[in-house]
Amino acid sequence: MSRRVSRQALALMLVTDRGMAGQRPLEDIVLAAVRGGVTAVQLREKSAGTRAFVEFARTLDAALAPLGVPLVINDRVDVALAAGIANVHVGQSDMAPADVRRLMGPDATIGLSISDPAQMRAADLAAADYLGVGPVYPTGSKADAAPALGVAGLAGLRAMTGLPIIAIGGLTADNSGPVLAAGADGVAVVSALMLVADPAAAAASFRAARR
Repeated sequence: MSRRVSRQALALMLVTDRGMAGQRPLEDIVLAAVRGGVTAVQLREKSAGTRAFVEFARTLDAALAPLGVPLVINDRVDVALAAGIANVHVGQSDMAPADVRRLMGPDATIGLSISDPAQMRAADLAAADYLGVGPVYPTGSKADAAPALGVAGLAGLRAMTGLPIIAIGGLTADNSGPVLAAGADGVAVVSALMLVADPAAAAASFRAARR
């Protein structure tokens, strides 16, 4: 298994979207963003076949390992196990965190998506290591996204748990400051890093917003 995701590694997570890469190799975008300050990468492959997903996960993890940046697999516990990746992020309709823990063991990092207080109350948080909370702002990068929480909504969820929280949804370098001030440990970003011409510079802007 690869290395776990520390609380510090949640500072700036790139969530990949191959459809936004265009003609650019996805690995190039990821590594550029890491050079700019991305501290963790979540590999999201909604349309890839299982074999291709596993092979690319291994390739990307091998590239990130020397840089000390952990790789998280979105949704697919089977892919994480096959590729030897220690970290999985699941949503509300995916495998329950307790089942993920049974399959992946005590050394895995498990993230869980939360979009409202009812999910927070109903979820088995004992098996989760961190929560992905959002969307904070309206977002176009996820077709089935829940209504935006706003900063106040995020703060309300922050008050309900001591688990690390990574905020997601409509985040930019300009609007992430209030999110961090509301108690988020970090931010997860899709389009603001995937769609830009210079992912390294964009990532550096996010890291500057933390200071």
